[in-house]
Amino acid sequence: MAIKLKRVRHPLEKKAGEGFRGYPVGTVAYYGPDTAKATKVVAAIIKVENAEPSLKKWFSVHGKDVRRDTDILDEIKVFFREGGVRSVVLAPKILGCPHEEGIDYPEGEACPQCPFWRNRDRFTDEIIH
Repeated sequence: MAIKLKRVRHPLEKKAGEGFRGYPVGTVAYYGPDTAKATKVVAAIIKVENAEPSLKKWFSVHGKDVRRDTDILDEIKVFFREGGVRSVVLAPKILGCPHEEGIDYPEGEACPQCPFWRNRDRFTDEIIH
């Protein structure tokens, strides 16, 4: 007889499921070399509508997927708590390459380290020309 294990949701997922509860809003976006593994997460706190966000970034340790790294998720939770976050928005999937244009590779070029994202729409994952 097989035992079915239920995946435990992190408190960030629970908070995101509560919907919009006002500002400040915390956002979480994941990035990776492809759609299978997130190696970077960026959390932002937006204090009021149209305000510049306060950003913080975390990177994969020992090849671990940041979406399942409870240490990183707990740090994001603390960052949000300290920022008074009332609403949380989680990206539903990996949104693109973890490298930054103009910092890790030249502006206007594709990331040489992440060929998966070359000519790919990061929201639909479809190839564009």
